[in-house]
Amino acid sequence: MTDRKRARELAAEYLQKGDPTGWFEVLYKEAEQGKSIVPWADRGANPSLLEFWSLRPLVTEGKKALVIASGLGDDAEQLAAWGFETAAFDISETAIQMACKRFPQSAVDYRVADLFKPPAEWERKFDFVFEANTVQALPAEIRAAAIQRIAAFVRPGGKLLAVVRGRELDEPEGELPWPLTRAEMNEFVHAGLTEESFEEYFDNEEPPARRFRGLYTRT
Repeated sequence: MTDRKRARELAAEYLQKGDPTGWFEVLYKEAEQGKSIVPWADRGANPSLLEFWSLRPLVTEGKKALVIASGLGDDAEQLAAWGFETAAFDISETAIQMACKRFPQSAVDYRVADLFKPPAEWERKFDFVFEANTVQALPAEIRAAAIQRIAAFVRPGGKLLAVVRGRELDEPEGELPWPLTRAEMNEFVHAGLTEESFEEYFDNEEPPARRFRGLYTRT
């Protein structure tokens, strides 16, 4: 299992300060300095994204894609390789700098941006939006607002793929990363999208983690 101790310490510290997203930059900076690790930075495209694409690849020619909280850039690079005109953002300036260093010839438009204060020109701009690991790293009281912002990037006719840790409503939330319930995933529908498919499965972590994977469309 990936060591999440430092991430949890920082998340708790910044939540107490009233800054629930400020810890991401601190963690990436420490990781760059070799003092910590970023638990979700696997230096490879998300397996759930790859599996989804192998089963139902989408048309990419002339299409725009966006990666939410793109970290070290692997998912964004994968979408670009599939043919999307790809943008990606992270609240951590260090994360974006690390991604640009890893992929110096990249065609991806990497930006430092806050999910809750995104560039205005991104509103309903993208044909495909990919979200993984972001919402589950946020406290419950701001998740619905985060989902509203993520959904707002999807253009009419566009799709959003969301991958999160999942739990039953009667199961304890536990520690960060906080699994989402089916009801919380329905916030994507409340945000104006239509649920096209929803899957529940267990991944290959040790121990295996329950995942929800939802595909949503703006009609």
